[in-house]
Amino acid sequence: MTWDITGMAALANIGASPQEIFAALCAGQESRTPLKAFAPEKYRAAYAYEIDDRPKGGGDIPRRATRWLTAVVRQAAVDAGLGEDLSQVPVLVGTTMREQRSLELWWRDDADVALEHLHFGTALKAAFGASTTYTFANACSATLYALGLATDMIEAGMTDTVVVAGTDAATESGFGTLDRVQNDIPDALRPFDATHKGMLMGEGAAAVVVQRAGTGSGPVHARVRGVSMSCDAHHATAPDPDGISRAVLDAYRRAGVRARDIDLVMLHGSGTPLNDTTESSVLRRIFGGAAPGPRMTAIKAMTGHTLGGSGLLSLLMAVLAMKERTVPPVLGLTDPIPEAAGLGLVQSTPVSGDLAIAQIDAFGFGGINAVAIVEAAR
Repeated sequence: MTWDITGMAALANIGASPQEIFAALCAGQESRTPLKAFAPEKYRAAYAYEIDDRPKGGGDIPRRATRWLTAVVRQAAVDAGLGEDLSQVPVLVGTTMREQRSLELWWRDDADVALEHLHFGTALKAAFGASTTYTFANACSATLYALGLATDMIEAGMTDTVVVAGTDAATESGFGTLDRVQNDIPDALRPFDATHKGMLMGEGAAAVVVQRAGTGSGPVHARVRGVSMSCDAHHATAPDPDGISRAVLDAYRRAGVRARDIDLVMLHGSGTPLNDTTESSVLRRIFGGAAPGPRMTAIKAMTGHTLGGSGLLSLLMAVLAMKERTVPPVLGLTDPIPEAAGLGLVQSTPVSGDLAIAQIDAFGFGGINAVAIVEAAR
């Protein structure tokens, strides 16, 4: 069984639509900026990948994550020909922090934040009449978890259409925690490069409309072949090679594909030494006999780590890569780590080629793993 992706939307620090973001990735221009959200003198990290929509005079405003969420849901729904009435359409939201930044502003600055506004469902009901909404806080895998649940709902006959979305704004507590627990502090997020030191936060939102095959009224952007979800609970922060391997192979089983069928891998690529080493080692083992192997890229080098929405944002970039037959490079990748030797990491400039099937990786703290397989719609 496959499921049609009929609507897409995204925004990040490098663009306000999937197409703008993809073009920026292909252009490969540095996108990190000096930290603006919080007082930089309090932290070792001096950079982030923030969306530039805060007041010009400085300071922060509440409910940015909610505003981005409603924007991408609206754009994806319109793209799919649904309009803005989602009263009969389930909306599944993946996130890491929810509206934690708003709570911080309320506590610190007495910002006007009502309790009901900390729940995304309130805004979705007000904007679209959405009566069935669920929020999943599954760390960095949240939106691919939501995607898997969307396909399950359709397959179970509960609905023909689901909106899947994700959103996260940088929070001071999250930024501060990373600033203190990472051994080295990066000045840029550099996945799989020997200079990698850790992750830096990004901000953004993404949404897709997923429909039972053949039931949509408009064009199909791509098709979901299968989604694997697991939690190996191996360690609070360290990824487990066996847990990730099981997630990847289960995604293949669900999608009815083999390693040699994969043309493109959108890597989780968080830029942390543990993640990059583990993900590289797993993929070397899986693709060892699938020469020449798929092309691979990691978008967090330009978007930063967009947390709960990162998996879905990578999926949208995979869809556009297949449409454009172009894979954007990993920004700043000049000296790959030894564990990545032999992998088809795209460096320096975009690479062209026929791309039919893509794998999207998302791995979160606590061993929360998700892998999606999508197919070009041609």
